[in-house]
Amino acid sequence: MSSAAMSSPIRRRTARRLPPLGARVAGVLVDVSGLVVLLGLWAVGGWLIARNPATAAFAGFAPAPALQRLYEMLVDGSALAAAGPSLGRIGGGLAIAFALGAPIGVLVGRSALFRKATHLPFQLLRMVSPLAWMPIAILAFPTWNAAIIFLIFAASIWPIIFSTAHGLRKLDPDWFRLAHNLGAGRLQILAAVVLPAAAQDVLSGLRLALGVAWIVLVPAEYLGVTSGLGYAVNDARDTLDYDRLAATVVLIGLIGLFLDALIVTAIEHVSWTHQD
Repeated sequence: MSSAAMSSPIRRRTARRLPPLGARVAGVLVDVSGLVVLLGLWAVGGWLIARNPATAAFAGFAPAPALQRLYEMLVDGSALAAAGPSLGRIGGGLAIAFALGAPIGVLVGRSALFRKATHLPFQLLRMVSPLAWMPIAILAFPTWNAAIIFLIFAASIWPIIFSTAHGLRKLDPDWFRLAHNLGAGRLQILAAVVLPAAAQDVLSGLRLALGVAWIVLVPAEYLGVTSGLGYAVNDARDTLDYDRLAATVVLIGLIGLFLDALIVTAIEHVSWTHQD
């Protein structure tokens, strides 16, 4: 069979999977429409602030000066200098939360006794605002950086625990019986049954944890550190540098959006409903 004949069915299958060009363009337009509306509302708000003599000093919050300042921060490296420490703290807090939360979530999902014994204390601790731990974190840890990482950990561990437990509880018990009958050990069952089946829920918990941790990060960095995105926001406020403040807020949103997109991509790749 010729290569052209072999490639023809492949092209037909690809064409069936891809939506028409008009549909793809319409989908992109729908995706960006909300962003356009948001920018429009921001522009109107900036115009109203600038034309009012009582608020004209805050005109730097408008899109034009804020985006211009963001561009300058990206060029001169100050954006990266502010984001680097924050990303390190987020990564450290999430890594510790995941390392502890995922195994605990497995226990909650697989052991009814452990689930009942931990239900009340876990729910009690989960309802405490992570920022409420701030005075304790300052006393317990020798550095401000370690205290911030602890606050991020305290904010992010609960979504990981409960999402992992939810993923485990959805598993069909017959899968475990079948694996046992085929001679699989505990580690083999974990690798071949538990992890593939619960991966989507675990990553969904990590996505929720990232969202909570990213929100906690800025007020946590109001502590004694002199680096990070939260410090940059606080410093811009204190120096009345409002275009830099607005630019930093936009930078926080863009970085958070990018990190969320990475986890969403990972979720799509482990999803059983993902079409190759």
